[in-house]
Order: sequence, then structure tokens, then C-alpha cells
Amino acid sequence: MPESLLLTPAVTRLIELAIEEDLGRGDATSQAVVGQGASATAHLVARQRLTVAGLEVAAAVFHRLDPSIAIDIRISDGAEAAAGAHIATYRGSAAVLLAAERTALNFLQRLSGVATLARAFSAAAQGTSLRITDTRKTTPGFRLLEKYAVRIGGASNHRFDLGSGVLIKDNHVAIAGSVTEAVRRAKPRVPHSLNIEVEVDSLAQLEEALAAGVAIVLLDNFGSADLATAMARIRAANPRPLVEVSGGVTLARIPELARLGVDLVSVGALTHSAPAVDLSLEMELMGTPAGHTA
Repeated sequence: MPESLLLTPAVTRLIELAIEEDLGRGDATSQAVVGQGASATAHLVARQRLTVAGLEVAAAVFHRLDPSIAIDIRISDGAEAAAGAHIATYRGSAAVLLAAERTALNFLQRLSGVATLARAFSAAAQGTSLRITDTRKTTPGFRLLEKYAVRIGGASNHRFDLGSGVLIKDNHVAIAGSVTEAVRRAKPRVPHSLNIEVEVDSLAQLEEALAAGVAIVLLDNFGSADLATAMARIRAANPRPLVEVSGGVTLARIPELARLGVDLVSVGALTHSAPAVDLSLEMELMGTPAGHTA
């Protein structure tokens, strides 16, 4: 596989695993039906409006089985494809195209689904200062790819892992005894390059976080009335922390959050609940050697 910021060793291992689970014992159907040496063209077609993501990973799947597969990309990652649009064309061994089809589509449908949902959320916040981010609620092994798809869709990434930032959540508070105590313990141990963020689920906890001088507060599952009260209190704080909102945030609620002056909205659904989009690989035979039929 070519060098790539996306095709890291972890992603390469994921591709290998995906191929192994689908092709580990061979392709019995193609071996029985497809003529030896047959060549084909496969068109990647959108069956719905979507944001494309994952073409480089799909290419890696095809090239893992046969580096000579020719690929023509018509609609790149990050672009929108209308229903019926031809996104890419793959040419080469018919048996290889058939063997790689499902694995390539699994990656493409999953990642394009994440990008399409991220595009919808980012569009709802367009023209405002509100930033849409993902969470760590990702498919095991797919984090780098799913977070890539979130960015392709126009949204932003939150923490990549537990070492990426200090986020004191409800269970940390439960163990420490209070927001105040959790922040007190964290401050002397946190590197200067990392901010302290605290998740709060009540106005009382918000007051503790503001008094402790944290850089970011995460308002978790606040209803509209409490959220308005919280934002009024935060605006009066000096210095004012960044405000993140999370917890069951729907697309319909994005304009309200933007109007209230929320800085960040983290949406776990971008990765854990994005539906796979409808893509298909349509093939046509390009020719077979003499004496063979497909």
C-alpha cells in the first residue's frame, strides 16, 4: 500500500482483518462461475444523496488483492454525490473485483454514512460560531477512520484518546467526592499544554466548576430552561470558559444551541449511530480469454 496519513499501520491491519474474515477460505462462488482471466469494470454508484468518504481505504482493499487494479476517481472524498452518480470506476480481474466488493463497500458505506451525518450537523450550524465535534464513541478499531469521516463531513474532532486531554466526567467526580476536589487534584498534575475540562450535570456543579476556574465546562443533558440559566451565569464569569454541550443533542436543536452562544456541541451519534449509506458496485464484463465463458 502507498504511504498515507490515513493508511496507518493500524488501518492497514484493520483492512487485513476485514479481508481475512470475508476471503479467508477463498471465493467459492467466483471460482465456480467466473472464467479464469476474465476482466471486468466496476462502477461505484450512489443510490442516495451522500457525502463521499473512504475511497482511499477502498482502493487499498482492491490493491491488497491485486496491485494492478486500475482506479478512476470521479467524485473525491468530502464531495457530495447525488443519487445515481458514478463515484469511481475500478478495472481489472473480474475475480478480484468480486472478491473485494463487499469489503470495500463495507468501508465506503460506513465512512460515507458518518461523513453524510456530520455534513448535516455542520450545515445546521453554518453561519454561526458553534462547532460540531465527535466523541470517543467509535466502533472499536475504526476510530481513526470514523474521525477522518467526521472531518470530511465538515465537523471537528474531540479527543482521539484518553491521553489527548483532561476531561473530568461524572465518575471522576464521584470518586473524588466533588467537582471542586476533582479539579483541585488535577491542577498540579496536568501538563501546561492540556486544558482542564469538567462535565457538569447540574447548576450547582456548574458553580463549582466556575469557582475552580476551569478552561472548559461541559453541560451534560441540560434541558432548555437550565441551559439558558447556565449560559447566563457563564457569560458573567471572568474569565469565561468555553462551553461544550453534550447528551442526546439532535439535529433540530443545533440552531437553539447556536443562538444561546454555546461554543462546542459534541455528538456521539456522528459515529455510534450514523446509518450506512446506500452504495453499490455495478460490474460489466470487459472480455474473457478464448475458450472460457463467464
